[in-house]
Amino acid sequence: MNKVNKPATIKEIAKKLKISPSTVSRALNDHPSIGLVTTMRVKKMAEELNYEPNQTAIFFKQRKTFTIAVILPSLSEPFFSFAISEIENVASAQRYTVLMGQSLDDPDREEQILKTFKNHRVDGILMSIGKKTTNLEFIEKLESSGIPVVFFDCVPSLPNINKVQSDLSTGMNEAVDAFVARGHKVIALVNGPKTLPASEDRKVAYLSAMKRNGMDILEKNIIETDLSTEGNEKAMDSIFAMSERPSAIISFNDFVTLDLMKAARNKGLVLNQDIFFISYANYPLWQYMENPPMGRIEQFPGMQARKAAEILFERIENSDVADQQIVFKSRLVM
Repeated sequence: MNKVNKPATIKEIAKKLKISPSTVSRALNDHPSIGLVTTMRVKKMAEELNYEPNQTAIFFKQRKTFTIAVILPSLSEPFFSFAISEIENVASAQRYTVLMGQSLDDPDREEQILKTFKNHRVDGILMSIGKKTTNLEFIEKLESSGIPVVFFDCVPSLPNINKVQSDLSTGMNEAVDAFVARGHKVIALVNGPKTLPASEDRKVAYLSAMKRNGMDILEKNIIETDLSTEGNEKAMDSIFAMSERPSAIISFNDFVTLDLMKAARNKGLVLNQDIFFISYANYPLWQYMENPPMGRIEQFPGMQARKAAEILFERIENSDVADQQIVFKSRLVM
């Protein structure tokens, strides 16, 4: 049985080379007071002896763990896959490790994940809040513990926080304009839960776009869903039961749209003939479907996440930098 070589210590390297441990330490860290020849000898011996730096000691000295945490409602959604890739790229360039947490839109689970990351002393947190999150006391607790938080996509409606989000109104305006230009008279909005700030943003944008186009605004044409499959199917039931049924629907996101489209087909409606959809988020697999929605509203999750990560690292390096609120304009993709 082969004996596994244990990583050497600085003292063992020093003993082999007959120099002081402090000289070895400086050489390993490329200190200018150590000559090039000595530095090369030390590094060569460290490699031969399987030396590995004591990360705990480094963390303690620098007061950093070189980890950031990312908390998302779902890790499986394509929308957040784009975000994760960009965050990983930014973190890798900073030589940071990324830890992931999935809230599944459960406030208790979200709170537990936050506590765990706080106890592990991550250097910062990137977060998209869950649709049921209402208690935001954790922001102040984390900040007072020296852990900066930057929000993106689903962000709290609070001032004096760092957040990156999409301006949902630009895409909504373009969506309503596109439907009106094609002769649709009744346009509905299938929206998310009232507790979610993004739902209110969509509603305000919808009402404004409808008013600007001189369209009738009826409260019954704004249907709320809890974003579950059952809730989405009920929303379609409500639409189907209307005496003046909407021929055009703008939906909260792609997963809501998938459920609505399935429910519409089950009721005998022909997609893009009897009923038309425009959806937020721009699901990448739409392009492979025979009858995709008429249009999609791109929210640029990758750009949001990259900017949020850049802001977070600025905060990690300097906690005194001013809070930033960045907005990317959404865009209709036909």
